[in-house]
Amino acid sequence: MSEQTPFPELIEEESNEEVAEIEQDVPQSIVVDVKGAVRHPGVYSMKEGDRVIDAITEAGGYVPNADSRMLNHAMKLVDEFVIYVPLEGEEPLETGTSPMAIVPAQPDDGTIDINTADEQELMTIPGIGPSKAAAIIQYRTDNGLFKTPESLMDVSGIGQKTFEKLESSIKVN
Repeated sequence: MSEQTPFPELIEEESNEEVAEIEQDVPQSIVVDVKGAVRHPGVYSMKEGDRVIDAITEAGGYVPNADSRMLNHAMKLVDEFVIYVPLEGEEPLETGTSPMAIVPAQPDDGTIDINTADEQELMTIPGIGPSKAAAIIQYRTDNGLFKTPESLMDVSGIGQKTFEKLESSIKVN
């Protein structure tokens, strides 16, 4: 008879690492609310990284008289996002954001939510002028919403010094 070698321990360690790797690769589930001029308005479970167009497709697509011109179909979804599709001729919502960027209402604490603020609102933040406000909006369009206030430093032209000036004036919801 031969002696057993300690292979089971090695195999077990490798298996745990593989499981951890697989878990990291699985996209997180997020929930979005699709409203307005879509065939099946409702709350949908989506994958992290999905785009607005994916949620609209999940809701059955547009009704014939939907006005999708104001929607950014390429914008990444985040949990608790609300997508509102207006009808043709419908007045835009007065939220300071595009119709699809409605986020749950938060109490007004005097800070600016960098995920929902329009260019004018962003320019009320210390150290943010027209070019940086435009860069923030472009960053949101290209990369999705900010996850933390510190992620604002990922925007070209906003470094540590600028961030320190504006940190107490911003929030991320």
